[in-house]
Amino acid sequence: MTVALNHLVEGPAGAPVLVLLNSLGTDLRMWEPQVAALRDEVRIVRFDARGHGGSPTADPPWTLADLGGDVLALLDSLGIAKAGFAGVSLGGATALWIAAHAPERVERSFACFTSPYFGPPDPWLERAAIVRAEGVEAVADGVLDRWFTDRVDPNLRARMREMILATPPAGYAAATEVVAHLDLRDDLGRIAAQTLVISGSEDPACPPDVGRALAAAIPGAEFAELEGVAHLGNVERPEAVTDLIRARLTKEAP
Repeated sequence: MTVALNHLVEGPAGAPVLVLLNSLGTDLRMWEPQVAALRDEVRIVRFDARGHGGSPTADPPWTLADLGGDVLALLDSLGIAKAGFAGVSLGGATALWIAAHAPERVERSFACFTSPYFGPPDPWLERAAIVRAEGVEAVADGVLDRWFTDRVDPNLRARMREMILATPPAGYAAATEVVAHLDLRDDLGRIAAQTLVISGSEDPACPPDVGRALAAAIPGAEFAELEGVAHLGNVERPEAVTDLIRARLTKEAP
């Protein structure tokens, strides 16, 4: 069963639609730099994933198909038949799932700082167990160390820490278990939409080699590597990510 997602729609009616999908432990505020830059050019839909921000939770276990189904149900409720999708980390994997399983809904896709497979499940399941037992604060600083380089503005890091801590533990843990079990590697060849894969040169979670392999597995996909950025690159280097997205939003399909 799908969850009705807390969401915002901004930008001119009739403009191309861009759907923004968040990483684990964040809410729709993580895209504010891109929204500020692009909302006069495109119609932007951003939302809180189930169990995050203002969206309700649902009984676990969840799957990546559940998260993708929530997004498609939201678009149905808004009367949006087709859109571009840009996602970071778990949001990027959700965007890839939609591109593979609902290709008729996808105009173009931006898979940012993500992977079709996040490695063996045990470390993720351990993180979920810690969050259920001790709360999100028990993992917050370790998450931030992977999200950002040590050069990031301390005030920005502090704001993102507050966002992590605002995530309900039950929602964080259930979504972490989705990461533990997702595996899209056999689905990538089905993706037909124009796709750009973006990696950060200092991303410890999804390093550039992972991004290159992801792009190579998607027919016709492009790859871009951003220097001096870790896992939450749209927050650490927002202008660079925005420029990559803007340059392709109006690009005609071959």
